Amino acid sequence: MPAEPVPSDASVLPDDVCQAGVVLRTLLFVHGVAALGLGFRADSLRQWLVDVSVVVAAVLPATLVWLLAVCALGRVARGGVALGVQWLAVCGLGLACGAMAWVLLVVLDQMGEDWPGAIATLGSGAALSAAVFHWLRQRTRLRLPAGTQARLAELQSRIRPHFLFNALNSAIALVRVDPAQAEAVLEDLSELFRAALVGSGERVTLGEEVELAQRYLAIEQVRFGERLQVRWKIDPLVASARVPSLLLQPLVENAVKHGVEPSPTGGDIRIRAQAHHGRALVTITNTVPEGKPRKGHGMALHNVRERLALLHDLDMRFEAGPIEGGRFRVRLMIPLGRGTAP
Repeated sequence: MPAEPVPSDASVLPDDVCQAGVVLRTLLFVHGVAALGLGFRADSLRQWLVDVSVVVAAVLPATLVWLLAVCALGRVARGGVALGVQWLAVCGLGLACGAMAWVLLVVLDQMGEDWPGAIATLGSGAALSAAVFHWLRQRTRLRLPAGTQARLAELQSRIRPHFLFNALNSAIALVRVDPAQAEAVLEDLSELFRAALVGSGERVTLGEEVELAQRYLAIEQVRFGERLQVRWKIDPLVASARVPSLLLQPLVENAVKHGVEPSPTGGDIRIRAQAHHGRALVTITNTVPEGKPRKGHGMALHNVRERLALLHDLDMRFEAGPIEGGRFRVRLMIPLGRGTAP
């Protein structure tokens, strides 16, 4: 299963600058610094508010241009660029956007056409660019330990010992009566463990995750037979959306564990993925047995939410809970992959 490597010092950050959360925080940081600087020269609160409103008209478009340019560069130079070149490119864009802000301030009569003012504005643009770029690199580094801890915790909840025991028993029971199906079970189990043991921080496509979840449910289908009913409805447009590896498997495992296994008559699971307003909407629902439902620790749901937040920040949505009709629903929304029509 191919996976996208974790960004290193030798590669441009590919996705972080393009995220809505990063854009919002960058805008707040740049405007906060500008407002703080203006506070030192304002004679009154009213004058400070007037100065801030005028400067925002110049700083906002310059900052947005910088974000768009860095986002575009990150996508174009995805193959890998030396760290020194990254710094030169980012600071150079900061100088250019600082010049843009200076021109706008001159047009708005907020700054004279003098060299000291121009040098100060250009230098501020380069310094703020460097600060934001350094923050992005640190943000990426801090993501890795958190991802590692989440993966270690998930290995305990995903690949449980009794699941391995049941899968192997199912394969052994099929060896004599249906060798081909026994071989298929072992192949699916091997693929699950291979995906579970890849390095932390891996990103894969939603299409690959769907295929892996299908392998898991195929193994469980051998054990539960007609008690397990599964319905799939997958839109091909969402296949390229990027997700952390082994994202869907713990969700469908939860559906089997809490919705099908405790019920004498079994249950059904419905997995749906569709394109919705430029995003991939994934919904997993399962029946809930009558009576007092089996309560879990919520570790799998918590880990999925955390790993999605680490990858997509404010661009993701995640919710889980009971719905009408005696069912439990997990729903998540993530950005569509590049080059995918909304």
